[in-house]
Amino acid sequence: MLIVTTNDVPGHTITAVHGEVFGLTVRSRHIGANIGASFKALAGGELKGITELLHETRLEALSRLSAEAESKGGNAVVAFRFETNDYGDSGGVEVCAYGTAVTIS
Repeated sequence: MLIVTTNDVPGHTITAVHGEVFGLTVRSRHIGANIGASFKALAGGELKGITELLHETRLEALSRLSAEAESKGGNAVVAFRFETNDYGDSGGVEVCAYGTAVTIS
């Protein structure tokens, strides 16, 4: 599955548009990890556990986006974007990957 942020794919022709697709996931870390991250934030530096969580979450959202595009008959996604939201007190983060499923040749 080719996924691009542009509205077209250089060297290819869009032969069909299948519509909007998205992959959504919401994740949180366990309470102990959140407390550890809070202490690390006070000292400064990278919050490696949070970075890993966000990386895994984005990969999961991309996988779901790709699966939905494929289920609609697409072999590519154009105009791809990520949107994220923080769920404050719960420590959760929502990541939505979205774009337009297309068939390219």
